[in-house]
Amino acid sequence: MIDIEKVVKLARLTITEDEAKQYSEQIPAILEYFEKISKVNTKGVEPLVTPTPMEQHLREDKVQPGLGAEKALANAPEKSGHLFKVPPVV
Repeated sequence: MIDIEKVVKLARLTITEDEAKQYSEQIPAILEYFEKISKVNTKGVEPLVTPTPMEQHLREDKVQPGLGAEKALANAPEKSGHLFKVPPVV
């Protein structure tokens, strides 16, 4: 049996009682499905990253001089010494 309250607490979620009841019915079914697919014999099957052939055409890296602190900070709305000053993010 899945302890929905524990899962919710670990995931730091807030759910209603109706959602808790719904999830307590759905999660065991999902886990049962995972158990079924984990038993599928994949011996000899190559791993698949993407279903279509893909090539990444990347440019060659070239070392170039950077802007320098003065140029980089030239258009900054706020700065502190040689640093960008930004509002706190929570």
